Amino acid sequence: MELLVIRHAKAEDNAPGGDFERALVAKGLDQSGRLGRFLKRLERRPDVVLTSPLVRARQTAETLCEAAGMPGPVVQGWLACGMDPETAIRELVAFSDFERVAIVGHEPDLSSLIEWLLGCSGSSVEVKKASITGLQVYPPAWHARLLFHIPPGMIGE
Repeated sequence: MELLVIRHAKAEDNAPGGDFERALVAKGLDQSGRLGRFLKRLERRPDVVLTSPLVRARQTAETLCEAAGMPGPVVQGWLACGMDPETAIRELVAFSDFERVAIVGHEPDLSSLIEWLLGCSGSSVEVKKASITGLQVYPPAWHARLLFHIPPGMIGE
């Protein structure tokens, strides 16, 4: 399975409802749309997009899906802040029949997952907002090889 790891786009710093309710700012909406158009242009649209329930991640996933011309995302509670790699792998098993799966989530959870899958550690991976990392994942052992990592500044219009 190809796993596309996407960190949510730029969000507001604070929200009246707390961290769960932080919404994307205009720049974040633009970044999300660019991610979707990028995946469409490269013909790397995922078969399914899984997203954290937090507002900023949901908005990122929804905007990405719309821009890519694909069905909306599926909200997954396990992608909320605090996800650990073992939980992610346990949950991703249900999607292992898909050729390409995208997950939209948060730091430091995503970098920890990537490090775990690649077998590295020690803060060797940093996932910037609105970046995308592609991994070829090999179930059932759940190890991976890095296909690409594209920071937001390199994702064109």
